[in-house]
Order: sequence, then structure tokens, then C-alpha cells
Amino acid sequence: MAEDVNYPPFQLGKSRYDQGTFSGRLRHYLDIIDPRTLFVTEVRLKESVKLLEDYKHGTLPPGVSNTQLWEAQKIKQAIIHPDTQEKILMPFRMSGYIPFGTPIVVGLLLPNQTLASTVFWQWLNQSHNACVNYANRNATKPTPVSKFIQGYLGAVTSAVSIAVGLNVLIQKANTFSPSTRLLIQRFVPFPAVASANICNVVLMRHSELAEGIDVLDANGNAVGSSKIAAKRALMETALTRVVLPMPILVLPPLIMSFLEKLPLLQTQRSLVLPVHSLVCLAAFGLALPLAISLFPQMSEVEVSKLEPEIAMATTGRTVVYNKGL
Repeated sequence: MAEDVNYPPFQLGKSRYDQGTFSGRLRHYLDIIDPRTLFVTEVRLKESVKLLEDYKHGTLPPGVSNTQLWEAQKIKQAIIHPDTQEKILMPFRMSGYIPFGTPIVVGLLLPNQTLASTVFWQWLNQSHNACVNYANRNATKPTPVSKFIQGYLGAVTSAVSIAVGLNVLIQKANTFSPSTRLLIQRFVPFPAVASANICNVVLMRHSELAEGIDVLDANGNAVGSSKIAAKRALMETALTRVVLPMPILVLPPLIMSFLEKLPLLQTQRSLVLPVHSLVCLAAFGLALPLAISLFPQMSEVEVSKLEPEIAMATTGRTVVYNKGL
């Protein structure tokens, strides 16, 4: 069919793009974070899930194209958790990360922060991050609510403590001019958020380290539970959370310090916040797909690098695991 020219033959559970390359992963995740999937109706979601089930069981109606199958899988992957098969709440989906996270980023980067505003925006940011991390975790093992609460409190405490501590140090430093101090203050959110993001991922998902995560053979069958794979999954996810805020929290302060010197923003101060918001949105839209494309979601590892019992349970040389997002 003509509509299938840009679509390869459909493969259930696989990506349209080569996940062994960064560009392939980038194109894959641009699909995953497509905000248009936030507006998919319940009826469309059910139709997509049914279409994939029909494909799986060999009962597809005649005339269904590769395009329709790939679109159905895109919708399912954006909304349904791969392990629990349950809907992820809209603000905590990867497709909702930019729309729901941009107002928080704008708040984090507002100039002339007070102690109260610093605490508030760091708390809100890490609350959103904690829910996103939990909603997109590897869920092959159940996680008690008490573990979620412990991780959440630890992540928020670390973020607020680091941000407030850096702000206090800058305020007490007498070597900076007021303009230099203001510029440095604008960069405070990055080390605070980056370090807190690592704490957030580890604390929200630390039960995976204790219990391990399922690893799958070439046929998608679980061959065991691996703590080594869990450690790899958390390290990869934590690294993406360090890279993620770099463009978001570093580029806007640099760009805004330049734009605010322009005559238009000098005379029309009411435009500063809308321009600031657009700059943050653009930076967020750039940073998210780049960061999560560093590693494939379904990561492959050689069985020789995992526990001996994993190697004994499969004849294959490699297994895969859901890294989470």
C-alpha cells in the first residue's frame, strides 16, 4: 500500500527504528513523548490494544496496514505501562513530561528567588519527578507504597537542601557584584536538580536493587531475576536524569540574560515571563528526547555478565530487561 512506504513490516513489541543507534533511539522516543497521544480517547486506545491483540493471535481483519499497526503500538506504548499493562496517569507519562513540567521549570528559573520560593519550586519539581520515575519504573516486582513514600521524602529533602544551601552561600559571598550574583543564582537550580534527580531515581526504585528485575530471553520469556541488571538499569536511568536538566537549566539563563538586554524587553517588562516560558519550553523539548535516547528502554546484556543462575536458565548468549524511562 502507498501509505506503508515509510513504514517497515510491523513487529510486535519492537521499534520502527534501530535501537542500536542513537539516531534510531531518538526517533523512537520522539514517538513516545509525542504530546498528541495525550488526547487519544479511551475508545481509540481500546481499538489500538485490540488491534495488537488480534495481530498477536493471528486474527487480524483483512486490509489492516503496517501504518495502522505501528500507530496502534505507538499509542499503547505512550499510555500503557509495559510491565503492569495499566494506564499511566497523564501528568506522569513521558508524553506529558514536557507539557506538565515546563511551568515548573519556569518557576525554578525565575530570578530573585526567595527562600520560600526556592523551597516551593524544588519541592514541586521533585514531586513531579518522583511520580514520573515511579510511574515509568521497571514494575516486574511489586513496590510497596511505603517504599514510594520513603524515596519521595528523601528526594525532596535532598533537592531542597542542596538548592537552599547553594543560595545561602551565594548570598553570603561578598566577592560578587549584584549582577554576577544574579547570574550565578540562575544557575543554582542545575546542580541542585541534577544531584537530587540521582537521589530521586535511586530512592524511588531502590527496591529493584534489593529484589532484582526480570530478564527476558529472545522469546520474551522471563529466565530469572537479576540484581546486576537492576543496578545497570538504575545507573543508566540516573545518567539520563543528570543529562536531562543540562539544556533545560543552563541554556535559558544564558539566553534570557542576553534577551533581557534587548530594547523590547527593556521597555516591555510584561513580556519577560512569556518569553522566558517559551525559551524553557524549547529547551525542555530539546533536552528530553536527547537524554532518554542515551540508552534503549529494553536494554540487552550478555548472560555472562549476570548471575550464574541466569546463565544456567537460558541457552541464549544475551537477555533483555526493561530499563524503565
